[in-house]
Amino acid sequence: MTQTDLSHLRDTPFDEVEHAYGERDSILYALGAGFGADPLDTAQLAFVYEPWLKAAPTMATVLAHPGVWYKNIGIDYVKVVHASERIEIFHPLPPQGVLVARNRVVDFIDRGHRKGGFLVSERDIRDKATGLKLATVTQTAFCRADGGRGGTSTVSPVPHKVPDRAPDAVCSLPTTTQAALIYRLSGDPNPLHIDPAIAALAGFPRPILHGLATYGVVGHALLRTLCGYDTARLRAMDCRFTSPVYPGDTIRTEMWQDGETVSFRALVGEKAVVDNGWARISS
Repeated sequence: MTQTDLSHLRDTPFDEVEHAYGERDSILYALGAGFGADPLDTAQLAFVYEPWLKAAPTMATVLAHPGVWYKNIGIDYVKVVHASERIEIFHPLPPQGVLVARNRVVDFIDRGHRKGGFLVSERDIRDKATGLKLATVTQTAFCRADGGRGGTSTVSPVPHKVPDRAPDAVCSLPTTTQAALIYRLSGDPNPLHIDPAIAALAGFPRPILHGLATYGVVGHALLRTLCGYDTARLRAMDCRFTSPVYPGDTIRTEMWQDGETVSFRALVGEKAVVDNGWARISS
């Protein structure tokens, strides 16, 4: 692959990632996603207290993660931003275990010179001992500096549209001012989320919350409102990131339910921070 050609990204080999994690890791992730905010809510405590412990479904986003791999395939990773995230859950995630996954590039959507491109990657997360597939995680990154370099396609998928009616349910969950400081312990040490000087260089008045932390809070809202905290019921979740969230913001998730399909978006005040969302909730 040359520096001017990204058409062969799907041929890029990736090493298998093995991830051993324990109850402490599951608890840290849950705290970063806002579980346990009400110390008297025993349903939430099940995600942060060892005797009852279960893993949040959205923790799949951080399990067996390949790390900052964009810079190894010719992408200007400094200018990469998170565009969307999708998980499919086939079996509830264990609160501790040893998992394996191998990252793969499935598409690079080239929007043209100076318009960037969308890099779509995914990984199947499996239990190392049994080979059982627990989840598939699909991530889309907007590569702002890599348009016009060729790709596997040029047409972006049509985003899911939320219904044009009042939501069927709404859930507001606060984040703490320390939310990013906690969430970064789940594997994303990007200084944008902790260092005020780095945030200022990126054009933000203060450090922003990780996009996947916002994803976890929205997943928490779905799990709380529509699943009764039953992790086996949240089977899939997909959405686009549209605006940054600051630690301390309250995230309001609006939901529309049509059978097992749930459309959703999330707002801070009147600004959408997550949009075009859909989830599959089993009955």
